[in-house]
Amino acid sequence: MPAPESKAEAKTYPLNAMGVLAPIVGWLIPGAGHIIQKRWIRGLILMATITIMFAFGLAMQGQVHEPNTGDILDMLGFVGDLGAGYLYFASRILGWGQGAINLATADYGSKFLIVAGLLNIICAVDAHQIAIGKKP
Repeated sequence: MPAPESKAEAKTYPLNAMGVLAPIVGWLIPGAGHIIQKRWIRGLILMATITIMFAFGLAMQGQVHEPNTGDILDMLGFVGDLGAGYLYFASRILGWGQGAINLATADYGSKFLIVAGLLNIICAVDAHQIAIGKKP
């Protein structure tokens, strides 16, 4: 039996200036990667959602992780927190997120902070996909 000859060819997408700028801006300012591409509603919803989630995490006295080489979970927490862009840097500069970890809500707050950062990374990748034309 002959092998099927009609293989789907991989479509290539050209990398343009917006394809580089959108994910960087989208990472630094949640939702801005979509806003600069005139996706106003999606950008504003993402901006509000990620910012509110980060604020809830801080309000629950969650921990904003510092860069370290210790425990693997702390390193992963740092990567998650760093994904929030300017929210992470602002909280570190202002000394927020140094909560009492012995509270039950503080652990949930830490998870809120990490998930807000991870969600922002996904949104930055989405902004990149839109910019290069891979996603309508």
